[in-house]
Amino acid sequence: MTAPLTPPPPPHEQPSDSANAWQAPPAGGVGVAGIAGYEQDGPGMKTEVREAAVITVAVAVAGALLGVLWWWLAPHVPLVADDSAVYLKDTEGEQAIGVDGTFTLLALAFGAVSAVVVYLMRRRGGVPLVVALAVGGVLGSVLAWRVGIWLGPTQDVVAHAKAVGEGVTFSAPLKLGAKGALLAWSLAGLVVHLGLTALFGPRDPDPYASPYAAPPAG
Repeated sequence: MTAPLTPPPPPHEQPSDSANAWQAPPAGGVGVAGIAGYEQDGPGMKTEVREAAVITVAVAVAGALLGVLWWWLAPHVPLVADDSAVYLKDTEGEQAIGVDGTFTLLALAFGAVSAVVVYLMRRRGGVPLVVALAVGGVLGSVLAWRVGIWLGPTQDVVAHAKAVGEGVTFSAPLKLGAKGALLAWSLAGLVVHLGLTALFGPRDPDPYASPYAAPPAG
């Protein structure tokens, strides 16, 4: 008796490379961490701290210009003296409020401009830059306040009144009544810088993105 001449079953076909192509990592040996964006980002903390220190000094020094503009643009508060005291010539005038308002508006403008300049120089943002804008704005405002007072009329009102004589109008020294205006520069800088970073800054990679290539169509 002879065995039936039936052909052997075909060997099991191995899956092609294209079927498992979606499982292969991308070329270049980049792992999951590289694709998911976990590699180190930014120039490094030491570099950021150095840049923040330079920005703090530059913003603070710009306060001298703010002080000059405040002295130049702020309204004058008229005073007049008699033989016994010094009085406001216009008791219903709003010049004193205008002095504070001028400083506040100038500080807001300086804060916005400094934030734009810092953002254009370094678009990545970061905590050191934000701290530099805040600290530099406060220091610049204090410097502007002192420079304006130094450039303005003398602080010795009695001596000034004696020098000009009785009944002669003279300007009161510059005085910042609302000390909260010293924070206007920092607040404007922080708001503008954070807004620019949120609108136009680089986006962080999605940590949940798939590290594998998309499967082929079909």
